[in-house]
Amino acid sequence: MAAVDTAPKSATPIVLPGLARALMSAGKLDQNAAEELVKKAQGARSTFIAELINGGTITSADLAHTISSVFGAPLIDVDALDTIRIPSDLLDAKICQAYRVAVLNKRGNRLIIATADPTDHEAAEKIKFTTQMGVDWIIAEYDKLGRFVEKVTKGATEALDSIVSGGDFEFGDVPVEETADAQDVGQNDVEDAPIVKFLQKMLIDAFNMRASDLHFEPYEHNYRVRFRVDGELREISSPPPAIKEKLASRIKVISRLDISEKRVPQDGRMKLKIGPERVIDFRVSTLPTLFGEKIVIRILDPSSAKLGIEALGYEPEEKERLLNAIGRPYGMILVTGPTGSGKTVSLYTCLNLLNKPGVNISTAEDPSEINLPGVNQVNVNEKAGLTFATALKAFLRQDPDIIMVGEIRDLETADIAIKAAQTGHLVLSTLHTNDAPTTLTRMRNMGIAPFNIASSVILITAQRLARRLCGTCKEPADIPHEALVEAGYREEEIDGSWVTYKPVGCNACNNGYKGRVGIYEVMPISEEMQRIILQDGSALEIAKQARLEGVRSLRTSGLYKAKIGMTSLEEVLAVTNE
Repeated sequence: MAAVDTAPKSATPIVLPGLARALMSAGKLDQNAAEELVKKAQGARSTFIAELINGGTITSADLAHTISSVFGAPLIDVDALDTIRIPSDLLDAKICQAYRVAVLNKRGNRLIIATADPTDHEAAEKIKFTTQMGVDWIIAEYDKLGRFVEKVTKGATEALDSIVSGGDFEFGDVPVEETADAQDVGQNDVEDAPIVKFLQKMLIDAFNMRASDLHFEPYEHNYRVRFRVDGELREISSPPPAIKEKLASRIKVISRLDISEKRVPQDGRMKLKIGPERVIDFRVSTLPTLFGEKIVIRILDPSSAKLGIEALGYEPEEKERLLNAIGRPYGMILVTGPTGSGKTVSLYTCLNLLNKPGVNISTAEDPSEINLPGVNQVNVNEKAGLTFATALKAFLRQDPDIIMVGEIRDLETADIAIKAAQTGHLVLSTLHTNDAPTTLTRMRNMGIAPFNIASSVILITAQRLARRLCGTCKEPADIPHEALVEAGYREEEIDGSWVTYKPVGCNACNNGYKGRVGIYEVMPISEEMQRIILQDGSALEIAKQARLEGVRSLRTSGLYKAKIGMTSLEEVLAVTNE
């Protein structure tokens, strides 16, 4: 009879996670306790670290200090961080919640991420695969990190998940001013409470982040919301595509647009009340795309026109030239630059300086962006026949002292504006050209006679907006001598007495930049320039004369801003061309 093997079979060995082995090596945990916690976590479908903290084996603070010491990783108190400054567009909120991690910053192609368990290889691989970036861990306390992740990820994306399922949420009572009634079309859509609150949250978040524009963009399989912060678009939220129709209807209703018309672009305005006295205006533009209406909302903060000329970034000699020009009783002042370069703010800053009880100011714009009390503002309406030229003709019968034309687009408008400048009126306007000298040749190409240009234009300002370096985290940049010369610095300037700076990134800024600063080319029209214009000279001849008279080009002005540490050389090269 064969013998029966009664010896007990060996149990399957328990594989200890990296965190358990680290705690054992530090003397904080023994083998048996670690194995028991692993078994408990497997039975409860939890994680080892959750069972470790919740079971009271070790405190969250003690664990964080131990892990920081064992792995030589920095330790951070996430309670001291401002959640508003934390980037929310670098890692999906669901990944942050699932692995209890939070992205704190980005440096190059690496993410700085707070975690309580740096041995979680699954989390690291998931993040690397999703973002295609490396991971640098910073240790945080498990309990605090959980609350912090909840605050950071509890935003618009989570809110809109509940919209589709019919849920509701609270964002606070900040009323949007109703400018139209939702009557026959889409009544339920436009009054859907979650949609209303989501739109309010987006507007308030954009204002708090100092954004200039909000983009609501529908695509075939997704929908995204982006803010333009310091001139750079950042993705803020990815709500479900199912809400695009309701959101578009809500925006169109309060902007006094036709919510039944989805085939042509529309323009409108709306307001947001922030507190009892603060009201912010928004300009709304809709555009039919393949998968729905794209909506862009521009924030029009009236306080930006009242900052004063010192806040715009003019250098002393540039400011003096501009003030001398707007102090003249007649003539034409032109501000030129691409869309979004701050031309409107510059013009309104000048108007604010000129706006006195004894002066009659009239403006024609498409549309009027900033409401300035004491100024007679007219919105151009080409469908109704109210063009820039029509408005200008009417202004001349209204006994004006100063006229501002939003943009000179055609010969008729230019001709009337020049006649006004020649007959005792100060005229301010804009043109879309690359720099100040080419503005004069552009006017010539529009069909304006050289004599009229020379006798009316008194000053041209070309401008760009460059991102301003964060004063908290900027660092000296090691730029080779050859690169500085190639950028435009003269050999005698590169004497080692100054350094350029580069962006780094911290909790107080946006990837190393905070706010924007103007770069200007302020060119008064001198007698010699008038002679060149009368001789039908080229933009190159005018530019050469401007340099002889001490007028800085846009590139030279930008290089000076980089030299004094206000912006980076990289940013100057990006926004100027030479």
